[in-house]
Amino acid sequence: MTQATPPRATLAHLRYPACLVALGFGAGLSPVWPGTVGAALAFPLFLFMQSWSPAASTTVLTVLAMIGTIACGRACRILGAQDHPQVVWDETVGQLLVLLAVPESWPWWLAAFIAFRVFDIVKPWPVRLADVYATGGAAVMLDDCIAAFQSIMLLRLIHGFTG
Repeated sequence: MTQATPPRATLAHLRYPACLVALGFGAGLSPVWPGTVGAALAFPLFLFMQSWSPAASTTVLTVLAMIGTIACGRACRILGAQDHPQVVWDETVGQLLVLLAVPESWPWWLAAFIAFRVFDIVKPWPVRLADVYATGGAAVMLDDCIAAFQSIMLLRLIHGFTG
């Protein structure tokens, strides 16, 4: 029988490597807006990576997504829900993807944060398709990657109009 609200993750879950990563090294334990806290976790990673070459950033982002796919799948099984609300590494990776794709200035970084959170929360088509029909760790990561690409498209359109 599937529970409507899965049990909350605790500090004890962080002893499992998959949960440690999937819970955003503790960001997902936030009592309020864990997904937003997980997305905010992308900012220090971004600041660390922003001077890297596009090839290096893409490589690291790909590795983080692959690790996240495995970790999020395992953590969701441990926590007892397909896409547990405290599993936030997918938000971190999705947000990082958007940050790496926008112009380098605080207004664009703020816009990237807002756009990604809106697409991730509202889940318009095709984000909703990935969220509803896919399963496992790939599904957990996929809906956030699609939300990231939608955010990038929107922000590039805005940038095209505003210069």
